[in-house]
Amino acid sequence: MNKIKIGIMTREDHQKRVLAIVAGDYIRQRGEPKVFFNSMKSLSEVVSGNNRQLLKIIAEQAPETMAALTTLSDRKPSNISRTLKTLERYGIVEIQQHNRSKRPIVKATEFDIQLSM
Repeated sequence: MNKIKIGIMTREDHQKRVLAIVAGDYIRQRGEPKVFFNSMKSLSEVVSGNNRQLLKIIAEQAPETMAALTTLSDRKPSNISRTLKTLERYGIVEIQQHNRSKRPIVKATEFDIQLSM
């Protein structure tokens, strides 16, 4: 599995960074995080124990559909959908469309966290 680099940076500092990149004043260096959280608390909510368990189920059992994942995880479909959308936004999972069903794929199981001071 892939390792994802995560940065912890205040919202204000992240906005300044993005504006500097867009303006051409800053060139993103190789190895820098692409995913940012504004606090360790917000990161911990996304990679909570329940969500890590869900990632483990997806990685180990490779459910073919969201319905299968719902059964395997014993979580409600609305909870699964909301959680996977959040994990997808951060590049941790990918939701692949197959005809009329969706299949979750784990993209990252390791996290390299970099704090910005």
